[in-house]
Amino acid sequence: MLSIDLTGKHALVAGVADDVGLGFAIAKALAEAGATVSIAGWPPALGIFKTLLARGTFDESMKLASGGKFEFAKVYALDAEFDKMEDVPAELRDSRRYRDNGDFTISGLAAQIAAAGPIDIVVHSLANGSEVKKPMLETSRKGYLSAVSASAYSMVSMVQHFGPVMRPNGAFVSLTYMASERVIPGYGGGMSSAKAALESDTRTLAFEAGRKWGHRVNVISAGAYASRAASAIGFIDQMVDYAKRNAPLTEAITAREVGTTAAFLCSPLASGITGATVFVDKGMNAMGIAVDREGAKT
Repeated sequence: MLSIDLTGKHALVAGVADDVGLGFAIAKALAEAGATVSIAGWPPALGIFKTLLARGTFDESMKLASGGKFEFAKVYALDAEFDKMEDVPAELRDSRRYRDNGDFTISGLAAQIAAAGPIDIVVHSLANGSEVKKPMLETSRKGYLSAVSASAYSMVSMVQHFGPVMRPNGAFVSLTYMASERVIPGYGGGMSSAKAALESDTRTLAFEAGRKWGHRVNVISAGAYASRAASAIGFIDQMVDYAKRNAPLTEAITAREVGTTAAFLCSPLASGITGATVFVDKGMNAMGIAVDREGAKT
């Protein structure tokens, strides 16, 4: 029987903050396929996450289809807006939420991963836009650049730093959204530009990392999903409802569907796929007009 088998693989999923987001779903799917999974989270939220994890709050979510329970091999701190500690402002580095996390930069995390042993899979489930609720015409230069830095360049930096410490033929996967190529009013602050950059960078990184190390680089374009992070844009429930009424498949996407797609892309079954944007959105990307309006044929 053909199956996804990641036995013996070590995966890092960056951007896990709870048990309902896409990062967690990807981590769980990788574990169900047999991988050893470590995660990395944003320092200001990491303390709460670790506390809830220790209390067993996530126990039900961490049950595997086999009946067992998966555990994270390690939980790391990561602020992907910084490549090295000298980039971090002193007031942030010495703040209560950061100071006890060691080297939480991308290069620091890569060094910790390398010291812990070889790695095969890196998942970038990271995005942040400080002005995401602002229209492009009202977005500041600082807000725009911060969105691109945190949501797109962070992937470039992760491939730069993790590529050399991964075993040959490794796999990188990140997450994007259809706003990269279509206008989504309300998805502002430069986030649409960041997603467009992420998809473009995926193609270039696939070429460069493929030639240099044999690694594959792909990105999943997930449909509207009501995660806690997505609630920042303020109208995610309306987006989910719109997709259900207008996509070819009329049910909302699930986190598991994104997770299993990521597991496939990281597996030997996808050894011929790199530089691709893979849509997991019930076909919403194929639509040119809304069909829940008068005059549209269904």
